Amino acid sequence: MVEKRNGICDRLAMDQLAALLDGPRARGAFLLRCILDSPWSMRVQDESPLAVTAVLRGEAWIVPEEGEPVRLGPGEMSINRGPEPYIVADDPGTKPQIIIHPGQHCTTLDGESLYQAMDLGVRTWGNDPDGETVLLVGAYSMEGEVSRRLLEALPPLIVQPGGPVISLLGAEIVKDEPGQEAVLDRLLDLLLIAALRTWFATHEAPAWYRAMSDPVVGRAMRMLHNNPAHPWTVAALAAEVGVSRASLARRFTELVGEPPMAFLTDWRLALAADLLREPDATIGSVARKVGYGSPFALSAAFKRVRGISPQEFRAGTEARAGAGQ
Repeated sequence: MVEKRNGICDRLAMDQLAALLDGPRARGAFLLRCILDSPWSMRVQDESPLAVTAVLRGEAWIVPEEGEPVRLGPGEMSINRGPEPYIVADDPGTKPQIIIHPGQHCTTLDGESLYQAMDLGVRTWGNDPDGETVLLVGAYSMEGEVSRRLLEALPPLIVQPGGPVISLLGAEIVKDEPGQEAVLDRLLDLLLIAALRTWFATHEAPAWYRAMSDPVVGRAMRMLHNNPAHPWTVAALAAEVGVSRASLARRFTELVGEPPMAFLTDWRLALAADLLREPDATIGSVARKVGYGSPFALSAAFKRVRGISPQEFRAGTEARAGAGQ
């Protein structure tokens, strides 16, 4: 069966949005509870590809580099698409006193570290343990290549109701138990996915998202996502979904914006880029998992589409990770 899954593909056997979120899927994501008393203002310039701010108590203002300030009330959250900086404050007029740098290093405007001075306990930070405002802050530290298509579809700032997951995350973030980091990662993912589903349902969704509701193209996309290692052809894919080759090719291109095999190539190379970040992965093992018959075939496709070899990509990723530590 072409939909049989294994390895990394098991995690990707989800709906389209969840699959595309698997790139920045939290792996030891930065998560913090902030307790603050006015006046307070933080300039966030950590260059994270995606960050979440949720209000448990009080209110906060998100002030983007461009555009109008947006207020967050209790139970609301913002999603900021990086790497552009923004300000989180008690009031749009409050000047920043704190700067959040890459690696989540917090300093004063003069560069003095605030890590110890504002430490309030397990994953808790702020200027007053009894402060009027309580925020949950989460940041995905690295852009997964799988998520590129998703990130390009998002505006710089989204504000949505957070739902019950905010309270659950708030209760779990202060616990210090075995496996707690994995629990928090999954809760952050759940919060983000729920918010983006709601946003896409009420705004103009990108073509690839709308295409998932098509009974033919949506099924074909799920097959490509769920089993990228299969030796797909347009004819084989058309047979699986029960239409002619020409009909599938035409309908897929109209709805998604690119032909099926171009979509598959992009997906395979996105998966390959994610897998190349794993320290023990070889070019050969990555090639097999994403549907290329040899390391040479993967390298040729990777360089043709992305302009660099898998080895060069991996070296650049390792260098960026080292710089952020």
